[in-house]
Amino acid sequence: MSEPIKIRATLQGEITDIRILLQHPMETGQRKDPATGKLVPAHFIQTFLVSANGKPLVEGQTNTAVSRNPMLAFKARGLKVGDKLLVSWVDSKGEQRSDEGVVGAA
Repeated sequence: MSEPIKIRATLQGEITDIRILLQHPMETGQRKDPATGKLVPAHFIQTFLVSANGKPLVEGQTNTAVSRNPMLAFKARGLKVGDKLLVSWVDSKGEQRSDEGVVGAA
């Protein structure tokens, strides 16, 4: 099982600042294992979804060009303190992870 997704969301006036850390190795498939000299198979997040109170906010795809432990940061309107955020991803091996966060006050 992968590391938990770290979610921080703070309401500042009418704008919510959302920062998400997706903890994942994001292997490109081009790196060699120093012990064996063989290529490490590609293993990366393919799709992610951020929703608030069950409604999608952001949905996207990534590829091997994204570095280890990618961080997403964006701003949203219309959220209030206590709203629930759900973040989920699916990777190239079919593994998936979902975690929840709550919008807090600044």
